[in-house]
Amino acid sequence: MSPETAGVLQLLALIAALALAYRPLGDYMARVYSSEKHYKPEKWIYKAIGANPAAEMRWPAYLRAILAFSAVSVLFLYLMQRAQGVLPGSLGFVAIDPDQAFNTAASFVANTNWQSYYGEQAMGHVVQTGGLAVQNFLSAAVGMAVAVALVRGFARSRTGELGNFWADMVRGTVRILLPLSVIGALVLVACGAIQNFSGIHEVGQFMGGSQQWNGGAVASQEVIKELGTNGGGYFNANSAHPFENPTPFSNLFEIFLILLIPFSLTRTFGRMVGNLRQGYAILATMGIIWVVFTVLMMWTEFAHHGPAFDVAGGAMEGKETRFGVGGSSIFAVATTLTSTGAVNSFHSSYTGLGGGIAMLGMQLGEIAPGGVGSGLYGMLVMAIIAVFIAGLMVGRTPEYLGKKISTREIKLAACYILITPALVLGFTAAAMALDTPAGSMTNSGAHGFSEILYAYTSGANNNGSAFAGLNADTQWFNSTIGIAMLLGRFLPMVFVLALAGSLAEQTPVPETAGTLRTDKPLYAGLLVGTIIIITGLTYFPALALGPLAEGLAS
Repeated sequence: MSPETAGVLQLLALIAALALAYRPLGDYMARVYSSEKHYKPEKWIYKAIGANPAAEMRWPAYLRAILAFSAVSVLFLYLMQRAQGVLPGSLGFVAIDPDQAFNTAASFVANTNWQSYYGEQAMGHVVQTGGLAVQNFLSAAVGMAVAVALVRGFARSRTGELGNFWADMVRGTVRILLPLSVIGALVLVACGAIQNFSGIHEVGQFMGGSQQWNGGAVASQEVIKELGTNGGGYFNANSAHPFENPTPFSNLFEIFLILLIPFSLTRTFGRMVGNLRQGYAILATMGIIWVVFTVLMMWTEFAHHGPAFDVAGGAMEGKETRFGVGGSSIFAVATTLTSTGAVNSFHSSYTGLGGGIAMLGMQLGEIAPGGVGSGLYGMLVMAIIAVFIAGLMVGRTPEYLGKKISTREIKLAACYILITPALVLGFTAAAMALDTPAGSMTNSGAHGFSEILYAYTSGANNNGSAFAGLNADTQWFNSTIGIAMLLGRFLPMVFVLALAGSLAEQTPVPETAGTLRTDKPLYAGLLVGTIIIITGLTYFPALALGPLAEGLAS
């Protein structure tokens, strides 16, 4: 079987698995967030934190709860890293430096999981499991809660109440993320991923000599890093490491975990607004972009010419032979079109156009299917923009799901889509103008610029992957990328929740003959075009200086 055929078969198997899980998981999540029942363990949590899960919140209260919870999480994780030297299970590792501790705390709370450190050489068992893995659950649950709040904004009318953040976060963690993670961890252990709390020990090498390795609760952290679209690896090699991702099957399973909840949330959306076809339209939009990006990535990596590439069956530099070009390309697109950031190959070693595809996937806003929760609410904002554009074409006040898209709604949507590009391009320009990356870049020219652009694209979009040629463990990068991650995560939530509150207060508009049908293929095509055009206009000049220039020159 040729490598190209193997890659296509993997893609088809992945689509089939996602299709089988779509309906049951999507319906289950709709029931979870619509239920008024609280389980006993959940009641214990509410009592411990002093929350009343039955109290409805308007959008300012919902936002304050998110910001307060996230601020405490950042502080807790920062202090845990600073105190690592005196914690049990530290494996002899010392406290993390202040700037790196801030960067890591911001990263994991913002669902980014950007890592400017070597995991197996810096973090002990307590910080890994009690700090980083816990935030993998909580940050994912926060994203899902915001998405559900926006869905309620569409589903409700004549009220500004969006539910209860504490109930949404706890239910997302206890009823969705935890059960799926237990099952997924067992599968990964069966595949060969390690799960222990062993210390550092010497391992003999095939060519002689030895090196030090430490164990860890890797399988349990690996599953939630993928399922929650987090991405931080236990080891520096991330999902290319055989302890995290041992086999081609585990590789495909991890890609399945990355895409599972974001795609299934479209079914949850359709169920909660009472119109499954609306969910299918959003799913189709996400699916079209994801498949096209995956096919393009596989083509650029398989079709790169030269004697070495022909012998290897494609551009194999930086890719694991056990996954090949197909498995690596599918993983790369899945991780950059979501906010995951996990890698099973090194994106810096991709072809110029291949690296550009990965970068553009993040610059779309990670909405196809996007991060857990963030992908859905990002796509719904783009859906509002598309409806507004269609309304301008026919001179009619735009409507979406029975809600009028007036000046207030479109301003909030516009602010949402402008935040991330402003952060990415602003910080990239500052870094290049101040010559701060001079000692951090191992490459010059177009590829060196791509390293910087990729870093801030990854940070501000809460992705976490990186071009390996950049040394980001400096005071400048730890601080600025940390700020970009926090602003890129929480500023958009302000506008999403304000938008949700505005929609929930409206009186539904009856559908007429002039209402744009947003559950038809024509609208899905309009939405795809809107996403590509807006992103292309925003990032095209920067992409032309980096990956496009490199790709066309090779």
